[in-house]
Amino acid sequence: MERPWKDAREHLDADVDAQRVSGPPAGRSAGSLLGRDRELTRLLTLVDRAREGGSGALVVSGGAGVGKTALLDRVVDLAGSGVRVERMVASESEMELPYAGLQLLCGHLMSEVDHLPGPQREALETAFGLRGASALNPLVVGLGVRGLLTRAAADRALLCVVDDAQWLDDVSARAVASVARRLGSEGIAVVVSMRTVDEQFADLPQLALQGLGYADAREVLRLGLPGVLDRRVRDQLITESGGNPLALRELPGTLSPAELAGGFALASSLPLESRIELSLLARLESLPASTRTLLLLAAADPTGDTGLLWRAGAVLGLDPEDLDAAQQADALVVGARVTFRHPLIRSAVYRAATPEDRRSVHAALADVTYADRDPDRRAWHRAAATLRPEEGVARDLEQSAGRARARGGVAAAAAFLERSAELSPEPGSRADRLIAAAGAKHDAGAPDTALRLLDSARDLPLTPLQEALVGRLRARAGYALRRDRSAPLQLLRAAQALEPHDRALARDTYMEALSAAVYAGRLGEPGAVEQVADAILAATADDRSERAQDLILRGQALLSTRGQESALPIVRRAVRAFLGHPPDALELHWMWFGGRAAQDIWDAEALRTLAERQVRLARAGGVLTVLPMALSLLMVARTFDGHLDEAEAICDDIDTILSVTGQPLPQYGRVFVAAYRGQVEEVERGAARLRADAYARGEGYALTVANLAEALVYNGAGRYREALVAAREELPYSHELGHAMRTLLEVVEAAARTGERAVAEEAFERLVSVTEPVGDSEWARAFVALAEAQLRDGDEAESLYREAIDGFDRVRVPMLKGRAQLVYGEMLRRQNRRVDARVQLRAAYAVLSSCGMEGFADRAARELRATGETVHARSSDRSDDLTDQEGNVARLARDGLTNREIGARLFLSAHTVEWHLRKVFVKLGIRSRTELRTALPEAD
Repeated sequence: MERPWKDAREHLDADVDAQRVSGPPAGRSAGSLLGRDRELTRLLTLVDRAREGGSGALVVSGGAGVGKTALLDRVVDLAGSGVRVERMVASESEMELPYAGLQLLCGHLMSEVDHLPGPQREALETAFGLRGASALNPLVVGLGVRGLLTRAAADRALLCVVDDAQWLDDVSARAVASVARRLGSEGIAVVVSMRTVDEQFADLPQLALQGLGYADAREVLRLGLPGVLDRRVRDQLITESGGNPLALRELPGTLSPAELAGGFALASSLPLESRIELSLLARLESLPASTRTLLLLAAADPTGDTGLLWRAGAVLGLDPEDLDAAQQADALVVGARVTFRHPLIRSAVYRAATPEDRRSVHAALADVTYADRDPDRRAWHRAAATLRPEEGVARDLEQSAGRARARGGVAAAAAFLERSAELSPEPGSRADRLIAAAGAKHDAGAPDTALRLLDSARDLPLTPLQEALVGRLRARAGYALRRDRSAPLQLLRAAQALEPHDRALARDTYMEALSAAVYAGRLGEPGAVEQVADAILAATADDRSERAQDLILRGQALLSTRGQESALPIVRRAVRAFLGHPPDALELHWMWFGGRAAQDIWDAEALRTLAERQVRLARAGGVLTVLPMALSLLMVARTFDGHLDEAEAICDDIDTILSVTGQPLPQYGRVFVAAYRGQVEEVERGAARLRADAYARGEGYALTVANLAEALVYNGAGRYREALVAAREELPYSHELGHAMRTLLEVVEAAARTGERAVAEEAFERLVSVTEPVGDSEWARAFVALAEAQLRDGDEAESLYREAIDGFDRVRVPMLKGRAQLVYGEMLRRQNRRVDARVQLRAAYAVLSSCGMEGFADRAARELRATGETVHARSSDRSDDLTDQEGNVARLARDGLTNREIGARLFLSAHTVEWHLRKVFVKLGIRSRTELRTALPEAD
């Protein structure tokens, strides 16, 4: 520990490329804040809003030394006694510890945890290690954090400052972003400071700090370098620093008068952040070695726990005088917690230390960290202190990984497992842990890192099971990264290799392979679907299981190779099994295939039931990997039901979950909702994005979604030629069922209107071929009747239209009932049967308007006017003035949900729900919930 500090500087200099980061936090300007009036005003306005009972968030970003921390210090100083301040600084050394950041922010607020609802209290106690590890729902954790902050803001406004947020662990970052995104009227201002804006914070209000202007930069130099400075030298310093306040303040102090006079002060090739770190270290060179050891000890433990620091210092033989010296050097600030004057000093000290010195302080911290209170942080310190493989340390890290995964820290689990593998002395255990780490990295949304970890297992002797697991992970990671055309066959080979060792995992992998092949479709490897399906049928040839997941696997394989007639009996049994025996949490992801199958057999009631049930079970169990897919299926069901407002609210739910979990799931729902609403330009933009994404990822399903959405919106707008161009693209793929099959109706309508009779007949024949095998389905019969009616004349056409209208009415699919009434009325008007036409067109207008299908409703209105009837403009609906969130809250309140139930559905606090409702009442001119039913009538 006696190595001179200048040697440490040389160590940092030599290793700068390996240690390069995105940019350290900003420094403090000398004296008052120069050139930051605009930024300071914006932040203080946010604080004032909190004082008045509102809430808001702001992300402050900027490069190394640009002044973020100084700006936050000034805001805290000016907030005044009427504002409570909660502030934390994240640390790079704890990025891999799940919920470490939240613990620093909220740990001392846990005295209020008993006032939170049970699930939120239990989630926070589990996240902070106060109760046994269990499956954690990150959304519930976020609600709990917001609950604690709301309690803290009960008596006075709360300013919550998160500095150096780029070092937050993954789950803490998502929780902070989720809370900031959903503030309402709690009296809370959240300010997040980071170098570059991470994806999870990208949709929050932003404040980007730039370098100072020339005049302000010159003033900073004057304060830092009293005396006369050559103008050319001064200008060069300002130019080369880019107006960076900390660089202007710190770097000139490390230069000799000759260097300053020569004007070559900042000609170093080092990145600016590294030069700033070196200048900060230069100020600490004269400190005793023991004081520098104390600084390194504090840098390795970002909790700032004074008791922990003293206990570890005693192990290293440090004295109180060392702390005094660190304070006198303006490096440490000692209060309730030990903090650094500036976060950049922490990173500079830690980076500059030698590996031996780092291991020494981590060993001391591990020795004095209580294993029963904080086993994960102790395990992490032990690992950082260990150089050679040691099974005991590796095993502790593996156990920490299990706790991290149970608390939702998948990224943290991967980090624990990766280090555990490095410290595993036995090759078999090392391989197991590397494979587990790769799997966790993949689940955490880092498939490229997963592949890197698998590469490191190449030289290890692997068992057949381990080889199969590696193959499966390689295929899954490659598919996630590139949507590689080879992924379905790679997954197939992995499933076959797993079959002798883990039948359940093999079945999951078979279904992943088939799904990847089906979704790739026309953009995939030729014959991949058939090859995967044939292999599944061979593997399940002797399977007599009546479990839903086994039936659906075989049924989907039959559907892909042998057609509907062979597959549908098994698919029906699978759907009945899902309806009769709901799966447990581990099997819940299979239920989505049951809901999709219900669409293929045209069973509207089964679709509704399975979609609602899967969402309910996934919510109750906190299974967030399943919930977005389940919600997407429920969104489809709600669009069929004509509840577009609810479908749009479901899209909001999906976005919320994806923002919390980081899952890279494509969102197709919004383009469908826009299509049904008749929003042509929005659909065109969305379809263009989907097509570009389809070719980039190799997913033909996205093309189907884009084609159907455009066909729908163009038919609604009466732009039939454009509708036909989009819809006929799906003609060759109608055997894939799903959306491709439903696009056939759009082809028939558009082709019939544009005189493309042959194309319309071809589409109808294809529709018959994919619906006849379904047999007794009123939904399918009505769908076919509506298509055929547009190709027939006279009484035959009228009979078919009435059959379609009655059928859609019985299966409760109003959007199609309204469309059937519309095209029926249009036919009657063309026959000059104006009175009869008005009956159908009025009914169509009413149904389509109530569903929110504005494009088709406007088409009905135009037809009514053509009959000579005056169409009264729809009365101005004051609900149009509601924001999306207000509308969602109002509709759920109208339906009888309590504030707490609405909050659980929309991930809001009950307090925020009440705030939204007050605004709703004012906008709608009502005074109570009972009036919502009149003010917001339900769709028919």
